[in-house]
Amino acid sequence: MRFPTPLVPATLVRRWNRFLSEVTLETGETVRAHCPNPGTMIGLNTPGMRVWVEPNDDPRRKLRYGWRLVELPDGHWSGIDTAVPNRVVKEALTARAVPALSAYGSVRPEVRYGRQSRVDFLLTEPGLPDAYVEVKNVHLRRDGDLAEFPDCVTARGARHLDELADMADAGHRAVMLYLVQRTDCARFALARDLDPAYGTAFDRARARGVEMLCYDCAISPEAVTLRRALPVCDPNDGASVPAP
Repeated sequence: MRFPTPLVPATLVRRWNRFLSEVTLETGETVRAHCPNPGTMIGLNTPGMRVWVEPNDDPRRKLRYGWRLVELPDGHWSGIDTAVPNRVVKEALTARAVPALSAYGSVRPEVRYGRQSRVDFLLTEPGLPDAYVEVKNVHLRRDGDLAEFPDCVTARGARHLDELADMADAGHRAVMLYLVQRTDCARFALARDLDPAYGTAFDRARARGVEMLCYDCAISPEAVTLRRALPVCDPNDGASVPAP
């Protein structure tokens, strides 16, 4: 997924709230930028961090800039826009670049299912069970090379797991795909301490047949693309699912 408008570097002044931040451009101008992330963004919203924002001249938008990336130490990157993972995964699924799902030729986004919900992607192929795929953005790292989800309580995320499990019970494939928008992680696990209820829903869904996949991204100011599969591990219960 290429950014439609070239990103420009800036310095983070503050994150005002879930959807508003303030940055200083290299020109010295301080501007407000949309923050497309409702999470806590632990470790990614410290004043003084070097960030990258996307300018726009759309008169319908209140803000002229949108925050997209954080430049991390040692040449690493993190994406903060929670809309990016679906765009990245859609491109990968269409190109059949996710091995576990590469047999499917039809990729339909935002299909109604469950209890008044929409699944991120419904994959179909003659002769195969339909595959319901939900995508979650991951950008939390607290320990070494371990990526974690979620970074705050997400009742909606737990509901998605239960709805995927219902699809598995009905004979379909059900897949939760965690996309790590960081380049400095090599493993994935649940942040059970931040949302124990989500951890319980994860265990319940996995036991009912929901497939758990995790991938990370290649990230630059030009593009974000699917990179490699990461193992799904859980240090709390000793379970581990190797990368496919």
